[in-house]
Amino acid sequence: LKFRVSAHISKPVHEVFEAVADPEKLSAYFTTGGAKGRIEEGAEVTWDFHDYPGAFPVYVIEVVPDQRIVLQWDAYEGEPCESAAEQAPTDYRTTVTMTFKPVEGDPDRTLVEIVEEGWRETPEGLKGSYGNCMGWSQMLAALKAWMEYGINLREGFYK
Repeated sequence: LKFRVSAHISKPVHEVFEAVADPEKLSAYFTTGGAKGRIEEGAEVTWDFHDYPGAFPVYVIEVVPDQRIVLQWDAYEGEPCESAAEQAPTDYRTTVTMTFKPVEGDPDRTLVEIVEEGWRETPEGLKGSYGNCMGWSQMLAALKAWMEYGINLREGFYK
């Protein structure tokens, strides 16, 4: 199971890349409970969300500055739960690949694509992939609103 979402952000590639790699910036619009650790190859960072309480590890597999970030995290399966503690444990990870590309003819615009893959092909894996697809779509919308207009779309969204 695999999905792909994308968005155009009206900012240069380096600024958009840094909005994801820098934990302070990521915490300003996406990780509503905070992010700890810069996204650097080989790092283990922590992300926390108000809609999915309980900080969890994110493993940084590859970083090509201003071009690509590859992450892995524990697979989520099934329906969203109130807390991470209520999740059925899985014994595998999914892989998230983010790419950052300048828009041809407009160096002040960036195309961000996010692909996540690796769920088991089961009804639970399918539900988990749908939930993460929704989350990454929200992340791209929040990134655009924050970078272009200074608006945090996720503030109060889940409380």
